[in-house]
Amino acid sequence: MQSRLDDVFDAVPERTPRFLHVLNGDSTAEGLRQSDVPGTLAVWADVLHEGPVPPDDDLRAWLDIRRRFHAGEDGDAGDDRTMAAFRDWQSALDCFREYDEVVLWFEHDLFDQLLLIRHLGWWARQDHGRTVLKLICIGEFPGFADFHGLGELSPDQLASLLDTRETVTQHQIELGRSAWTAFTAADPTRLEHMLHQDTSSLPFLAGAIRRVLEEYPAVHTGLPRTERQILENLLAGPCSPDELFRASAKREERVFMGDTTFWDRLGLLASGRVPLVLWDEVKRPGRLAGGVVNISDTGRRVLDGQDDWIQLSGIDRWIGGVHLEGAGPHWRWDATRNVLVRA
Repeated sequence: MQSRLDDVFDAVPERTPRFLHVLNGDSTAEGLRQSDVPGTLAVWADVLHEGPVPPDDDLRAWLDIRRRFHAGEDGDAGDDRTMAAFRDWQSALDCFREYDEVVLWFEHDLFDQLLLIRHLGWWARQDHGRTVLKLICIGEFPGFADFHGLGELSPDQLASLLDTRETVTQHQIELGRSAWTAFTAADPTRLEHMLHQDTSSLPFLAGAIRRVLEEYPAVHTGLPRTERQILENLLAGPCSPDELFRASAKREERVFMGDTTFWDRLGLLASGRVPLVLWDEVKRPGRLAGGVVNISDTGRRVLDGQDDWIQLSGIDRWIGGVHLEGAGPHWRWDATRNVLVRA
């Protein structure tokens, strides 16, 4: 009798796990669609290093804040597109209990690490049921001397990563939630303090936190790191926006900023009350960036520390949950001491 029962059980095929893959962008999604990786693909690709990112305890209100920021100058049409994207992103996540595994696919840069802690913070508040959360998070790939991200990989290369996924531990979930709470707080010193904590269970998190803090205005110039790199690159002479974008990307330890965001930053340098760059064709919504960019005399003085960008032009920028507005005093980053100060 036992032998017959064994034969029956052996004849029952093992059920294939149901996967929900949460991805960092459309490029990764397209690669996985062409692969043999089973499961449902869900993109969640908000640019969290730009615009207001307050606490998301009220998720509906938080999504509305992000939607309105991204709609920006595109008006109603942009608002409709953004609303549809956010609705699709979140509704896919809300169905996670229909799956055996939720697999997060991310990489080492700031863009992805902010997405990762956002999802870990969200997951920490959910009733998981029988669903298991797993993670693929890489900073390199064989054959890529200068690896930038999952979107570079072929379908077969992406598929090879599935078996490397690891179950997310409770410690990683709590660390992600703490980092997300700190990033969305109105007091940026909470994020700074995380630089002095053990974040090794999320090995790329410390670098991402430091890169966020470097986006605060510097103590002597008022320039965030991105704007400083733009001006320093222009010291070599005028160039096109695309050349400037590529030169600035080469100076990043982990490239995270897309060209559209970069051109928006460049436009602010060109259109402030006292422009730091001269741009003969400032980018407009819906158009590619063109023309030639050069550093202005004021830009040179600010870069040398003789003038301060924020005192000259003021600022209106969000970094996570912190709103920097007006001419100061503001939180600033002291790179020599690796601390935030009020100045």
